[in-house]
Amino acid sequence: MGDPHGVGIVGLGVISRAYLNTLADHPTVRVVAVADLDAARAVAAAATIPGAEAVSVERLLHHPDVATVLNLTIPAAHAEISGAAIDAGRNVYVEKPLTVTFAEGRSIIDRAASAGVRVGCAPDTVLGTGTQTARAAIDGGLIGRPLAASAVMVTPGHERWHPDPGFYYAPGGGPLMDMGPYYISALVHLLGPVRAVIGAASQLRDARVIGSGPRLGQRIPVEVPTHVTGVLEHVDGALTTLTTSFDGVATTAAPIEVQGENGTLVVPDPNNFDGEVRHLALDGPGWRVLQPRAGYVAASRGVGLIDLVRADETRPPRASGEVALHVLDIMTALLRSAAEGRRVELTTAVERPAPVPLTPTEYWLSAHAPGR
Repeated sequence: MGDPHGVGIVGLGVISRAYLNTLADHPTVRVVAVADLDAARAVAAAATIPGAEAVSVERLLHHPDVATVLNLTIPAAHAEISGAAIDAGRNVYVEKPLTVTFAEGRSIIDRAASAGVRVGCAPDTVLGTGTQTARAAIDGGLIGRPLAASAVMVTPGHERWHPDPGFYYAPGGGPLMDMGPYYISALVHLLGPVRAVIGAASQLRDARVIGSGPRLGQRIPVEVPTHVTGVLEHVDGALTTLTTSFDGVATTAAPIEVQGENGTLVVPDPNNFDGEVRHLALDGPGWRVLQPRAGYVAASRGVGLIDLVRADETRPPRASGEVALHVLDIMTALLRSAAEGRRVELTTAVERPAPVPLTPTEYWLSAHAPGR
């Protein structure tokens, strides 16, 4: 593969550690620079990464050894940082969602195409053995034709554990924009793209109280819906019922359940890479657990960036900007449908990403693994 692919990281908040655990020692890439609005935080992060520099954002975007910018800023800054990186001729891999608004997301993808660079976007959890094993079962005809699915995410809200949760309740936040990308990306991998949506939304209260950290007890305003539900009409005819909530306590519902004419699949939490996939056949004796048959084994955040680096003309990135734009289209259309009280047709179309063959840990961590 030659020299490692140079990566620069912008934004060193809570999620950055998960990425660094994968990327800092991976032979395919080399983290050459890090930047954050808090310069001290950048210096502290660089000290843990051999050979990395703590630099300004501007310096990082034009660093001669940075080929791809990993954008881990808050959602409101995604468009600005990704756009600047593209204008500097760099590939971009961005934490979800792609951007806060669909217009910004469309602009990022169009600018990247014009500049001849790639855009990738989280979540990459859907490339693990959980979602990918379920996809292999569907593609192999195990449940017959898929008819419907349900996807459910219920939590009391991130302010209970996050020390600085304001952005979760600002434009670009809320349960749909924050957690929806995991569930909707998984549904696109499982059932294909979506053509239209019908949504409804509510807001339980106008402020939240921070439950941990130095801002313990502070109130933060809520500017977005905190319970969003809707129906996704997939291009191939299946219907998904989606619920995302920061207002409930818990749920016993499966994270994702897919109904087929000959059976049912229970799919594990798409916020995780693995987990049990359970199958019940129409005339079967009962539920059984499927052994992992596809996906990156024991993967972790950052595998989507590795997948992007290894992509080529024959196999596009699986956690691609195009998929992320379609997911963003779905989410913003659901919110628009809820606000306007009508069915909304999508403006994007995307191919299902290529499936991930069962790839052992030592293989996807290898410097010489091909991008298949």
